[in-house]
Amino acid sequence: MADQQRGVALAALLAQFGLGRLSATMSGCDFPSVIELNIGGVLYTTTLKTLISQPDSQLHAIFTGREPVTQDAKGRYFLDRDGVLFRYVLDFLRDGTVVLPECFRERERLRREAEKYLLPGLVEAISNDIRNRAPGVITVGYRGSFQFGKDGLADVKFRKLSRILVCGRVPLCRDVFGETLNESRDPDHGVSERYTSRFFLKHSFLEQAFDMLIEQGFKLAGSCGSGTAGNAAEPKPGVDTEENRWNHYNEFVFVRD
Repeated sequence: MADQQRGVALAALLAQFGLGRLSATMSGCDFPSVIELNIGGVLYTTTLKTLISQPDSQLHAIFTGREPVTQDAKGRYFLDRDGVLFRYVLDFLRDGTVVLPECFRERERLRREAEKYLLPGLVEAISNDIRNRAPGVITVGYRGSFQFGKDGLADVKFRKLSRILVCGRVPLCRDVFGETLNESRDPDHGVSERYTSRFFLKHSFLEQAFDMLIEQGFKLAGSCGSGTAGNAAEPKPGVDTEENRWNHYNEFVFVRD
């Protein structure tokens, strides 16, 4: 009786401070067969059977009453973790495996979530996905110029890129650059397993392209560059004479073993 009174008093205190209700073994709480979850503000609905499918996991401990869990104002069970990545945790709990989408860039964060939930099988699946990424070569190139300061001041120079080109095997390029890849100049026409030298990026930030390659396990293998010392032809209207003079082209070869 005393334990029950203490439990009621604790629940009232938590509600007073907006912390929701606390479900623990001593409260005698029975979890419903269908569970509504609030994971970091993202809402999910799943079954109790799914959540306790991995016996040594943190979720099993929570939803068998061995660990406390907070509920939000609407009675949903609240976990202060990454809500977006939890969908892949649920996939693993349901199927015992996980299939990550193309261009997925959160592998390390998802592995951290899996470790937090005490899911070694999911940790291993993510590690295998990283190890099993296909090897290949991608070449990134750009043509640019140095934009001089007002009145041709030589001490003020800015790199100006017209376009970042991407060459390589098409599925590999898509896997690395995802939605930032522009394929309009070399559409599939029904053949996706092919090579291209006509893709380009939708942005002009060279370092962003390098970051995306590094995130996918690529390393710089080599680079080369060339430049022009001048152009005898008259520049196009609106093109600065000095800027038109200092054109250059650079290529960077990235390799993933």
